[in-house]
Amino acid sequence: MSKFSFDVLQKRVFPFIKNTDPDVVLGAVFGEDVALTRVGNDLLASHVDPIVGAIGHIGWLAVHVACNDLAASGVAPRWIQLLVMVPRMEDEDILEQIMRDASHATEEIGASIIGGHTGYSAGILRPLVAVTALGTASGREPVRTRGARPGDLVLVTKGIALEGTAILAQDFADTAFGLGLSKAHLAEASGLMAEVSVVPEALAMAEKGVSAMHDVTRGGLLETLMEIAYLSGVCIEVDASRLPNRPVVSRFALAFRFDPLRMISSGTLAVTVPPDRLGAVKEVLSELGTAFACVGRVVEGKGVKILQDGKPQHYTEIRCEEDELARMWTLYPR
Repeated sequence: MSKFSFDVLQKRVFPFIKNTDPDVVLGAVFGEDVALTRVGNDLLASHVDPIVGAIGHIGWLAVHVACNDLAASGVAPRWIQLLVMVPRMEDEDILEQIMRDASHATEEIGASIIGGHTGYSAGILRPLVAVTALGTASGREPVRTRGARPGDLVLVTKGIALEGTAILAQDFADTAFGLGLSKAHLAEASGLMAEVSVVPEALAMAEKGVSAMHDVTRGGLLETLMEIAYLSGVCIEVDASRLPNRPVVSRFALAFRFDPLRMISSGTLAVTVPPDRLGAVKEVLSELGTAFACVGRVVEGKGVKILQDGKPQHYTEIRCEEDELARMWTLYPR
């Protein structure tokens, strides 16, 4: 599954989204992953995300991915609405496993499933799970994607292409063996899925005054940085040699021939930090045991500049339709 292009969204989607409700503080905006609505004296943050590009533990993954977006705004996820669709009426065991996994994920996060819908449709080939996550700001000012300012530093947590590599190990195992990867490689890559949640570190960093924060989903780190740069009206410079990169990810990228910078990586956060807040952010990440690297800075301009193998590349066009995991499904259909 991939996104429509930015051009299609601008022509076919956003013209039809109009809000006149004064309690809508932040509505549908490209690159902003949460909506903010005023409820009484507080703000309700909400986000919806579907998962169809994975098979193993899809219910667990869907809950974490949706809750990650909420946490990246500095809001703790509290309530979950769950949509589960399976291909056939006979897929009761799959339905039960999805629900079991989703329940496990909510227990890990401390959220509650409060409703949703389950069903089956012959029009789908794989299970589809969509999660709406909700939570209240409780008086705090939410962190927005558009908050980066020139002079801020850029941090990336954990690593790149984590989720995509784990999905390839779990759902493309036969292909991986055929491409020369070993059982040990698959086991190590599958283990990356355990790192998919960003809730603890995102909430902690929001408290320390980061200026912008975005979890790395479809389109990978490059698309995530492009969205921050576009909404903030800045340019983000990154030294690729500083990016935290796991050796097993590099092995999978070489075997499957995907670009780690464009591969989905739930579990990773891209964060911009004012220099005077950097020490506090580093301290809290260290306390949580969350790996991170300072990889660049925010400057005047537009787009994303990446120094890779000694060669600078300047990206100025948003290409949210380009996603390496979606390309893997096309190259290696299940």
